Amino acid sequence: MDIKQKLRNLIGKQDSLTSPVEETISTELLVGEPAVAKFKPEQPSNPHEQEEIIETIEDIYYKDETVDTSQYELEKLPEVLNLGDIDGDRVRLRKQLQAVSKKVSELILQNHPAYAAELQRVMELERCLHAASVVCASGRREVLRGKEIFTTASLGLLANYRKRHQLFGLLKSLHTIKTLQRTDLRLRELMEEEDYCGAIQLCLECQKAASTFRHYKCISELNSKLQDTLEMIEEQLDVALSKTCSGFDVVHYNKVQKAYHLLGKTQTAMDQLHMHFASAIHNTAFIIVLGYVELCSGDTQTNFQKRQYLDLCKNLTMDSFIPCLIDLCKALWEVMRSYYKTIQWHETNDEDVDPGKPGGSDESDVEITFNRRYVMQKLEYGRGRIWQDVQQKVKTYILGTDLSEFKLDEFIRVLDIVGRMIEIGEQFCGSKSEGLQDSLKQQSLNYFKNHHRARLDELRVFVENEGWELCPVKSSFNILQLMEFRFMKNWQSGQATEVKSQGIQGNQESIENKNGGYFMEYLDEGNPFDIQPDEEEKEDVFAGTGEKEDGYDDSDSDSDIPDELKQEYIDELADTHTHRQIKRRISRNRSRGQKQAPIVTNTTLNVLRVMGKYLKMMTVLRPISFDVITCLAQLFDFYLFTIFSFFGGEGANIDKSLNNRLRITLYRIYDNMIAPPPNPGAVPGETEDLRDKICPAVISPCVNLDDVKGLYGLPERIVAVESLVFLSEQLEFLQPFLESMIPVNKKAFLQQFYTQTVKIAVELRRPVYKHVSLRSVDYDSILQQMNTVKWDIKDIMSQHNSYVDTLLKNFINFNNKLLEIEGRVPIPKVVKDVLWEHCIRLANRVFVEGYSNAKKCSNEGRALMQLDFQQFLIKVDQIIDIKPIPEREFVETYIKAYYLPESQLESWIQDHKEYSSKQLLALVNTVDHLNRKARQKLSGIIEDIDKTRR
Repeated sequence: MDIKQKLRNLIGKQDSLTSPVEETISTELLVGEPAVAKFKPEQPSNPHEQEEIIETIEDIYYKDETVDTSQYELEKLPEVLNLGDIDGDRVRLRKQLQAVSKKVSELILQNHPAYAAELQRVMELERCLHAASVVCASGRREVLRGKEIFTTASLGLLANYRKRHQLFGLLKSLHTIKTLQRTDLRLRELMEEEDYCGAIQLCLECQKAASTFRHYKCISELNSKLQDTLEMIEEQLDVALSKTCSGFDVVHYNKVQKAYHLLGKTQTAMDQLHMHFASAIHNTAFIIVLGYVELCSGDTQTNFQKRQYLDLCKNLTMDSFIPCLIDLCKALWEVMRSYYKTIQWHETNDEDVDPGKPGGSDESDVEITFNRRYVMQKLEYGRGRIWQDVQQKVKTYILGTDLSEFKLDEFIRVLDIVGRMIEIGEQFCGSKSEGLQDSLKQQSLNYFKNHHRARLDELRVFVENEGWELCPVKSSFNILQLMEFRFMKNWQSGQATEVKSQGIQGNQESIENKNGGYFMEYLDEGNPFDIQPDEEEKEDVFAGTGEKEDGYDDSDSDSDIPDELKQEYIDELADTHTHRQIKRRISRNRSRGQKQAPIVTNTTLNVLRVMGKYLKMMTVLRPISFDVITCLAQLFDFYLFTIFSFFGGEGANIDKSLNNRLRITLYRIYDNMIAPPPNPGAVPGETEDLRDKICPAVISPCVNLDDVKGLYGLPERIVAVESLVFLSEQLEFLQPFLESMIPVNKKAFLQQFYTQTVKIAVELRRPVYKHVSLRSVDYDSILQQMNTVKWDIKDIMSQHNSYVDTLLKNFINFNNKLLEIEGRVPIPKVVKDVLWEHCIRLANRVFVEGYSNAKKCSNEGRALMQLDFQQFLIKVDQIIDIKPIPEREFVETYIKAYYLPESQLESWIQDHKEYSSKQLLALVNTVDHLNRKARQKLSGIIEDIDKTRR
């Protein structure tokens, strides 16, 4: 490494020395011939060889001058130096240097003529510069001479003129400053006149003028004052903007918007407007509720103004709740209507302002378009915010009071008001008002928890005090005539079409839909909460209250029967044929008038009214519709079970001989609704299972079901059952409406309710009227007379037995009593058919039972049995209108079985299990053509059948 450093130093010293070639070139060479021509290389070489040497030069030597070639050559030396290699490198580099120098010299010689021409041009430029300096010196001399020619007097005259001009400008400025000092009074006058645009224009012009004269010291204070005045104008403008929230005025709002446009704060004005609307909603609600709280509060020392809005809502009394709610909704409606008018104003104003009009710059058009888009987006977004604030105030108000103690009419009134507010919200911004719906649902469920239980208890009190007398209504009566169903009139007229998904609203909704909603109808005046409820209308459903009705009324009068018919009825009471004619003529006489009025009771009307209120609640609040229908179904269930327990069974006991569907329905109602009687000695208390159940009703003592003259309470039974059937028919009429009100996943419950309960009501006729048919005819005496008849006769008889006449006489008496009762209470044909069907069925069973009591019976005796039964069929056909006679095969088959051979008798016994074991054994024992073994066999089969029955 030391040797490398020494070589580096040596090379450095050689670089600093003049190269041999450079020493041979002197300054004399630059004169005359080119210097290169005077320089003669020591060793001339071949040109091709010279080119080859240049090509061997490495690329690094052609880079910029910052490359240290010495360092590069030294770094190429190996660690162990060889003098011969070093000397070879030196010779190579020397040849390369000579080749390059020669090449450069040749290039210089080639460009020497151009160099000489350029040098000639430089010399010419030097001569031109010398001439220019001579011209400049001459000009300076002439300028000095002109200065001496102009006099000082002329320049002074010009200076005085300029000063005069400046003084005139100063005087004008002083007049302007004086005017600026007096603008404050004018600004105040404009603000009092509500000329906001004029005030702002004047203030802005003054500010512009003050900015022009800001170099005067007196202007700085005035400029500050004008700024304060402008801020005061903005404050008053903000107050004017807030006034539009409670009562929108087009002229006033137009002034305010123009003023903000002059200020260039259109977007700020819109932001402020939404803040004012939010404040107006809060302040309006607070002031209205505060006024009612202070009015109803007896303690005048309490400072309610410091209370929160929620606390004020909790201090309202029940009497003031609805009036306060109406006033609150009215005030909030005014705020929403003002916002709606604000949107309309901007829509109209934006149509009038066209950014594409000629005369406006592109920048101003873009700004106008941007501001308009911002304002409309802000207003559209603000719809939801405004309604959210309104909804929150109403929701807080609703939840602040316990509505469980309200009457049903009052509660429905609350739901109607809030429901109308929800409709307004949907028209306002398309919101479904989930928050308000939830609050209504919560209050409604709380209310129903107590109210429905009270209505069930009330229904129990009604039926316990019900005399089951006919309530006189018009023949055209239907449920839509009741006040509680007035809201469904539109649904009735459009019942043929599909019920709208929004549910059925009242008459007002059709008007609103026709005119475009509440905002179109009440845009300029009026208020949707000034509408009076339908309950204030009078209803006309009772007979005798309006025009003359030909329907049946609740009276003992039979004035509609001609006198000759009455006389026939009295004189020929014993003649069956004549009585039948009387019955037909009475029926024909009544049919000439209008249709028969429905059979209803006061309790049924009360149940219908409660149901109507329940349905009204459903239309107002759809989310609880299923709960309301459940409660409605419970009303009908309890009413049905109570009528059965009063007239169809022994208290709450359910007879197993009932129709299977009816028995299942009654068991279901009993298990779900009816509380069992308390155990003797049990501690009284309400368990969780019995909390939702109701005690069974007890029939009124004034209802006598043992009165023979009244056919054991037949009028009361008819009124009770047919009134229930009428109620079920009305529910079937309402089924499409109920289906439209509940969710799809809940319709199975409604269908089950109709199939298992409503349609079962008509089947209650059979067990109720069976008691009348059973007790009105003395079947036991008939059976005793049959037991005295001898059936083992040897001769064929041509005369029937007397018990048949006795039975027919009982039927005639029963028919006469029916005619007598029909003079007081209408008996529908279906009721008569059920009564006579029971009588015939019971008579047939008496026939079979009497025939089975025969110890001995001959073929002639069987013929007499057939004769008696045929005589009964012939005569009974003249009394009743039922075709065919029910269960006649029951008797005929039993009589004919006596003639069956042993092989067929066994299969007959197995196929006819409708007969009792006693009746089958009697048949087997009285058949003559059976031997003892066959009788034992058949008796065994009958015993097996009897075991399966058990």
